[in-house]
Amino acid sequence: MTAVTTTPTPPNVASGEPPAVRRRRRLSPGRRLPAARLAGRRLPAARLAGPLLVLAAWAIASAAGRLDPAAIPAPWTVLRTLGRLWTDGTLPTDVLTSLRRAAYGFTIGLTAGVLLALVSGLSRTGEALIDGTVQLNRAIPTLGLIPLFILWLGIGETFKVAIIAIVVYVPVYLNTHAALAGIDSRYVELAEVQGLSRLGFVRQVVIPGALPGFFVGLRLGVTGSWLGLVVLEQINATSGLGYLMFQAQNYGRTDTILVGLLIYGVFGLVSDSAVRLIERRVLSWRRTLSS
Repeated sequence: MTAVTTTPTPPNVASGEPPAVRRRRRLSPGRRLPAARLAGRRLPAARLAGPLLVLAAWAIASAAGRLDPAAIPAPWTVLRTLGRLWTDGTLPTDVLTSLRRAAYGFTIGLTAGVLLALVSGLSRTGEALIDGTVQLNRAIPTLGLIPLFILWLGIGETFKVAIIAIVVYVPVYLNTHAALAGIDSRYVELAEVQGLSRLGFVRQVVIPGALPGFFVGLRLGVTGSWLGLVVLEQINATSGLGYLMFQAQNYGRTDTILVGLLIYGVFGLVSDSAVRLIERRVLSWRRTLSS
């Protein structure tokens, strides 16, 4: 139901008519849905409604026999497999390996994306040298670079980290550079009138103006690191969640594949929620549609 507010109009005294009521439609999304509390902090529980609905539909369809257990095992079968893999020590080792690879690649990609965006956004020479190269890199499918990187860096960990770094740095650069280019020139003129130094200009004008775009790129980079990882860990790997899923494919273990996908999904949801929480705290001064 759409909330409305009413605004009375002045009555027509001469005719004795009652005041007319003008309806004003509220266009905002409305109040936030209830959030769960844990350790005194509000958690975005409403965002879990969609995944929980999918999980409930999956469980109901499995219990009713509508799904082939060999193709899509029931949720409780997947949970039993997860517990077995965790107990025998296979899953903890693979999870830690995947987290390490993703962390290394993400850190390198994030640092490169931010530095390149600053150089390109604050210097015409830097923009001429960097922006076109990044746009060319963006047009080339990153996963298509895997054969070339294997020839250059070998089939060990280095090429996996390098591919993840490329997947991360591109969205971070694009969104941060776009935010820098969108800073109002009047703020630049005001900083010049105030006599700000280069460092003061970056701290007081550039960083606040680029933060919204940076967080958009950060969220895309976090998601991209997991998407790249699931592919890379199936290429000449001996550990990791992708390797676990690849081995399960060879033996037709659909439940193990779903365990890997479930863990990837949890990692992606948790990391994205963490970035959103940081963004909300850092940009609490903004009045936006979502707030």
